[in-house]
Amino acid sequence: MTQDDTDRRLLTALRGDARMSVTELAHSLGISRTTVRQRMDALVASGRIRRFTIETDVAWENEIRAITMVELQGSMSRAVIRQLNRIPDVAAVYATSGVWDLVVEIRTDTLAGFDRVLREIREIPGVVSSQSCLLLAHMTS
Repeated sequence: MTQDDTDRRLLTALRGDARMSVTELAHSLGISRTTVRQRMDALVASGRIRRFTIETDVAWENEIRAITMVELQGSMSRAVIRQLNRIPDVAAVYATSGVWDLVVEIRTDTLAGFDRVLREIREIPGVVSSQSCLLLAHMTS
């Protein structure tokens, strides 16, 4: 599926507020509700939109967040990525360049939960090594 300007504007609006109704999206983009619904359905069907979610205030939620860099063994990347995405506390998996092959975003309620997720990651066949950083405070200018 090729994206045009309308799709890009729709995705930008949804990134800003994924809770916007179809009516609100249509009004803000200056297009019909039918067009918004068709475009959203097509973006979901093509995999361009994978899920609708919310972001919360980490400090308010007392959520443990971390970034874990993962080094993989040669041809094991697809199998490792599938296993990582099956771990409930893994929020996202990103390919990267450099020393580390993947960056994994972890969100859990407790340090014990974080420790459990790290053990699960390290036990996946094909994971050679990992390094984690706890995210402490969101910094703004």
